[in-house]
Amino acid sequence: MIFNGIEKNSLIEWPGKVSAVLFLGGCSFRCPFCYNSGLVLDPTKLPSFSEKKALNFLEKRKKFLDGVMITGGEPLLEVRVEELIEFIKKVKEFGLLVGLETNGSNPKALAKLLKEKLLSYVAMDIKAPLTSKDYGKLTGVKIDIKKIKRSIGLIKNSSIDYEFRTTVAPLLTEKDILQMATALKGVKKFALQVFRPVDSLINPNLAKMKFFSREELEEIGQKIKENFKKFEIRG
Repeated sequence: MIFNGIEKNSLIEWPGKVSAVLFLGGCSFRCPFCYNSGLVLDPTKLPSFSEKKALNFLEKRKKFLDGVMITGGEPLLEVRVEELIEFIKKVKEFGLLVGLETNGSNPKALAKLLKEKLLSYVAMDIKAPLTSKDYGKLTGVKIDIKKIKRSIGLIKNSSIDYEFRTTVAPLLTEKDILQMATALKGVKKFALQVFRPVDSLINPNLAKMKFFSREELEEIGQKIKENFKKFEIRG
């Protein structure tokens, strides 16, 4: 398995934990507001390193880390699920916790990881209101919304720590956010993330569009925060 990036120490990716962050290239979505266009569209052009090198690094750093967050791209691409499972098992032998960031498009793989108790934390991005049409618009691909809903259910009903979060892209409206909050009512944690108009977007034109400010999201947050045990706005 090939990795396309590493953050040696992070206090942000996994709240309350000191974690290393490993990036896997490739994704099942083509979200126009994605910041990591190179990682999604053509990871072969990015620097890379082997699984062996990743494990060597983690073994040397295990005394200074609580865990490892695996992100992307999308980690749970079907072509590498079995490799990923074996990698996680090796990481856990170091005494490290493992977290995962996912778009929820592969609930079968997610269910397997949860069943085998390989994860201690999951963060899932919620892109849009939970309809195939809305999700297709925000992800740039045809979506089986049943898979997204199944992943939400798996995470919500798991025994591990988790969060759901939404980057409020210019394509989303306040009505969309309210619908998403209603669909996710009762989850442990939900976060709204302020959109950043960076140059690396898959669709650079979005950087020119009007988007919600933090202050505007604070106002929306007042309308939805009671739906969740914990709610926050980032950015």
